[in-house]
Amino acid sequence: MSAATHPASEDTSVLPPYVLALKERISYLPEQHVARVIRAYEVGAVAHEGQTRKSGEPYITHPIAVAGILAEMGMDAETIIAAILHDTLEDTALSRSELAGEFGETVAELVDGVTKLDKMRFSSRQEADAESFRKMLLAMARDLRVILIKLADRLHNMRTLSAKDAPSRRRIAGETLEIYAPIAQRLGMNKIKAELQDLGFHALYPDRYRVISERIRAALGNRREAMSRIEGALSSRLIDEHIPVRVVGRIKSPWSIYSKMRTEHKSFAQLMDVYGFRVVTDSAMSCYMALGVVHALYKPVDRRFKDFIAIPKANGYQSLHTVLLGPFGAPIEVQIRTDEMDSVAERGVAAHWAYKTDSGPANSAQARAREWLSALADSQANTPSAAEFIENVKIDLFPDETYLFTPRGDILSLPRNATALDFAYAVHTDVGDHAVAVRVDKKLLPLRTRLESGQLVEVITAPSAVPNPAWLEFVVTGKARTAIRQYLKHLQHEDAVDFGHRMLDRALDALGTNLDAIQPAVLEKFLHKSKFKRLEELLSDIALGNRMPDQVASQLVAARGTTARGAGAPHIAEKIRITGAERGVLSFANCCHPLPGDDIIGYLSPGKGIVVHRTECPNVAELRKSPERCVAIEWDRDVQGDYRAELRIEVINRPGVLATVAAAIAAADSNIENVEYVERDMSAATLLFTIEVRNRKHLAEVIRRVRRTGVVSGVYRYPL
Repeated sequence: MSAATHPASEDTSVLPPYVLALKERISYLPEQHVARVIRAYEVGAVAHEGQTRKSGEPYITHPIAVAGILAEMGMDAETIIAAILHDTLEDTALSRSELAGEFGETVAELVDGVTKLDKMRFSSRQEADAESFRKMLLAMARDLRVILIKLADRLHNMRTLSAKDAPSRRRIAGETLEIYAPIAQRLGMNKIKAELQDLGFHALYPDRYRVISERIRAALGNRREAMSRIEGALSSRLIDEHIPVRVVGRIKSPWSIYSKMRTEHKSFAQLMDVYGFRVVTDSAMSCYMALGVVHALYKPVDRRFKDFIAIPKANGYQSLHTVLLGPFGAPIEVQIRTDEMDSVAERGVAAHWAYKTDSGPANSAQARAREWLSALADSQANTPSAAEFIENVKIDLFPDETYLFTPRGDILSLPRNATALDFAYAVHTDVGDHAVAVRVDKKLLPLRTRLESGQLVEVITAPSAVPNPAWLEFVVTGKARTAIRQYLKHLQHEDAVDFGHRMLDRALDALGTNLDAIQPAVLEKFLHKSKFKRLEELLSDIALGNRMPDQVASQLVAARGTTARGAGAPHIAEKIRITGAERGVLSFANCCHPLPGDDIIGYLSPGKGIVVHRTECPNVAELRKSPERCVAIEWDRDVQGDYRAELRIEVINRPGVLATVAAAIAAADSNIENVEYVERDMSAATLLFTIEVRNRKHLAEVIRRVRRTGVVSGVYRYPL
């Protein structure tokens, strides 16, 4: 029976107890919305009829429980209805059109979005399926309620995980800790996050969970009187100052204790030797007044105060945090916030959802979530590779924040360990692209400097400055990585087009013509036949070794209707000159390490471009068997940069010899990349140094200095 034809029940007294409990929970909704929710149950019950859970219960109990979790958050009617029906499209005969017809397009969209998420499978954070993660991002960007339903679904599955077999429990618990709990945290939903983490911890490491839980209970039992005295002192002092407050003790969860023991290398006793309290009051002004009162009651610990009201966390969390020295010699951690802030801290984007207007987000968590999703959507649009996008998301996923100030007084939030270059890209992509240095608290520092909360950062730019590949080694934000990679790919394309042009011109020159002499119509026809939209794509493909310039030249000349220059009129084309800076087009062979000044030959390797070899390289004879792939190249007069070379050094085996040789290499202004012993006995040893030099002349200077040390019997460039 379809959703559209199933009769609505008038008598709610025949409803099962679990549906009556849900009805009680959604009493905050208008009566007509409650009736729609009950109708959704009836449709879902018919659709899932005959289906059971692993525990043996009717399947409909699961979606009703998911709806109950969302009702506790105060979600709107569409979300509750979609939760009840979230498995119908995938597991029953109910169609999307029937859903939309009965409950509206919004509910159908939500159910459809959650259905797509249900098909996602994560084995670990690192191996998360990239395309599925993309889909989840886009579903969240369209409507945050999709991920809220999914989180509630996951929470109920975790609560009933014991019905599953052991491998399933471990897999589901693993992806909960690695994916869903961090998403709940990023959306500010601390209550859901904490329960997901503890349930995941319990399923994944039952013995560790049991031991830590028992120790927490024992510790709390021993300190109940102390907690009560501190709570009483805080409450009475705040009430005396006419500040309306509610003071509650805070208890760390087993997962948070376990995580801190691992990450901060602290013992259980160190972590539990802290008293935690939350002070909830009526306004932001009262929060700051309460802070003054608690600081007068107990001495504050230096540098342990954080103001997340003036500077909210990235997920919208607001609170004042302070640490006090208590009457029992143990620190007291106090959080001070308003009722509104407390609600947002616990429920994040779900706080006050039922009362949210269509004009925009009702709370800071929703606003921050939309900013985050918008930034991820931009990153997704600028990152063609799904795996690369996931790498960026993983970097940005839920780190501890560092809060930094711009010279204008604006506040930027960056992940912990972010560098000055990350800050520059956070200001604007153009600022990052042209950054050369920074002033941190008015002190001039390099771009790789790691920043700390509270610093004032000013980026120094220069029009001539451009990103370089080394930047990727120290930036930590997805935005910076995406922008740098985009620029480098653009440069690589430009270099490939330029190099491909030179290669094709040389090949055409050998046939007695040039690219300008090929009629536009002939060129257009050739590009169309070869499935290229523009000439630049063909030239780039040539430079990257995917097409042979000689073959392309011959085909163009043949298409023009002329014959190639005859054998009687040989023509030696000029060699192509290289500077070594042709990014992404040139690479230097590891078998012979060519240097500026060496006689060289290029070999077109598909997808890699030109691989440069020394002409005396032992592998060149084999390469010459494919003459169409060999490219005549030579070094330009103006060559910049450092190049890798290897030295085989035979030394007398005695203490300090390695340091002596290394010092000689460094004195010749060469950087040592690697060193290894090739052979070694009592009297002699052979070392293989990998070093960086500018050219053959520089290498000769390094060899001279090493020979002068008096501890070597032979120095050779390797391979010979």
